[in-house]
Amino acid sequence: MKVRPSVAAMQPYVPGELRPGAVKLASNENPFGPSPLAVETLRRDASSVHLYPDQHAHRLREKLARIYSVDPDQILVGNGSDELMAMLAGTYLQHGGTTVTAANTFSTYEFATLLYGGHIRTVPLLDGRFDLEATLGAVDDATDIVFICNPNNPTGTYVTHGELESFLSRVPDRVLVVVDEAYAEFATAADFPRSVELLHQFGHLVVLRTFSKIYGLAGLRVGYALGPAGVIRDVGRVKLPFNVSLLAQAAAASALDDNEFLARAVRNNNEGREYLESEMKRLGLRCYPSQANFICMDTGLDASALFRRIMELGVTIRPLTSFGLPASIRVTIGTPEQNRLFVKCLETALAEQRSGG
Repeated sequence: MKVRPSVAAMQPYVPGELRPGAVKLASNENPFGPSPLAVETLRRDASSVHLYPDQHAHRLREKLARIYSVDPDQILVGNGSDELMAMLAGTYLQHGGTTVTAANTFSTYEFATLLYGGHIRTVPLLDGRFDLEATLGAVDDATDIVFICNPNNPTGTYVTHGELESFLSRVPDRVLVVVDEAYAEFATAADFPRSVELLHQFGHLVVLRTFSKIYGLAGLRVGYALGPAGVIRDVGRVKLPFNVSLLAQAAAASALDDNEFLARAVRNNNEGREYLESEMKRLGLRCYPSQANFICMDTGLDASALFRRIMELGVTIRPLTSFGLPASIRVTIGTPEQNRLFVKCLETALAEQRSGG
């Protein structure tokens, strides 16, 4: 049997490494766990798992539609936003076509491209941010999709509403622009894109959101796409039946009502982000200003070695070698206690590496 060349070229996803007993700050999960309302729903509905789920996720889509003031036909629910990325590529990436994205960003954009036999064109980040002008310059007649991660993983940086609006107005209508907003609920910048407003202006825009981060439901795998009804209908053609489980749909719908949990998570994130950025400055590390629930810092050292030592000391973080940033690390913003422990471990590891120990 002969493997397709594009599949043979694919690299497996590299997850954050675990160590028994260590505090995990490697995968941008919610340090408070899942939404309590979601957990209550899981317990209540567990006896119903002998039934097939609603393959169209009507209840969840209707709740999301009310929140965003859009029609339910403008929403598609997926098994995490990762599945939706693959579905979008499966729908719109022509044979041999091209996608454009940043050089240092989430790897699933490349995975989805290669999965469907496409070619990926990457553009360097500009001071850790998506360079939309260079991205526009990389779009040509072969381009079918542009992927923008906002805030960007792993740097936490963002493009503004005005920048994104200007970009969309100049990208040809035949090119689908996918804006991945997995961390948008943590963003506090006044000029962070009001992406749903832009959906009313641009028929070639799709916005992705997830329940994995702020809602704490990463293990259930629920994401959703917001876009023009025609685009959502077309992407729905490649959706597998029953792609999101009964419990995942129910828990996600309940989590949308948990405003107290969300407010607590945002408050903790804001305070933790300020603390970590201040501590990184004290330690002489350059970190990108983040609008996400993680901090990315350039250590000037071997990130993999630094990661190993910090893990030995009791915290797992993410070395960014797989993102093309071999001297950088990313740490999830945790509870105050977890953040202080990380800083203590990092300080020790830095001192050892800087002294050659």
